[in-house]
Amino acid sequence: MEFNKLADALKTLGDPTRLKIIALLNMRDCCVCELVPIFGISQPSISKHMSRLKNADLVTEERKGQWVFYSLNRAQLEDIGFSLNHLPDFSSEFDELAKKGLLVTCE
Repeated sequence: MEFNKLADALKTLGDPTRLKIIALLNMRDCCVCELVPIFGISQPSISKHMSRLKNADLVTEERKGQWVFYSLNRAQLEDIGFSLNHLPDFSSEFDELAKKGLLVTCE
């Protein structure tokens, strides 16, 4: 991997919000509308973080109608030597959304 691309990927992962997004996506694919209530920040802010992750090739997106689902680019994370095994389990975040009726399927 090119040195500058590696440095950019590592810088991208250095942000706590983006690192938590990676941990959440490690559990399941998500759309921005699901991440907004988890982080309690605006949709444009989450979208900006997703854009940075996408530009670093750490996530991929798939459009389903009007919705965009994000997933991890596991191959890229492996290429930079990033282990997903050490990320915390944030499944309780999704459980809380479900309890509040805020878990969105976007279908």
